[in-house]
Amino acid sequence: MSKATNVFPVLDNKFKAGAAKESATMIADMESFSVAFSNGVQTWTPMDQEGWQRGLMTAKAITITLSGKRNIGDAGNDFVAGKAFKNGHDAEGYFEWEMPDGTSISWTNAIYDVKNCGGGGSTDVGPLEFDTISNGKPTITPAL
Repeated sequence: MSKATNVFPVLDNKFKAGAAKESATMIADMESFSVAFSNGVQTWTPMDQEGWQRGLMTAKAITITLSGKRNIGDAGNDFVAGKAFKNGHDAEGYFEWEMPDGTSISWTNAIYDVKNCGGGGSTDVGPLEFDTISNGKPTITPAL
């Protein structure tokens, strides 16, 4: 008898996008994602620590990169693709990442930085590639 593990396939992550939480939907045809946590740490070396450094984490940021196919007519996919030519607050929207354990992380005004929307070789399926960048402190809802 094999021992059960708590590993999971990456496909168990879910991503929603929309103008607001109530209208957010899954983003169809995403194939891969990566997440980058950026932490701001200030350090100092006080004399009373005899040369040993002290530090304090003072900032956080998250960038979630998604890449997949452009699916015209899917509400989530259309919402993201529609941010390609936007600037300022028009480039923002609701974004939610639901992790495999049920924990969700969301922003009401995440920044959508579209990197590729339909480019590629003549026989390729048109891609949709974008970064979602944190904009303020997220709402973190633990798994039940």
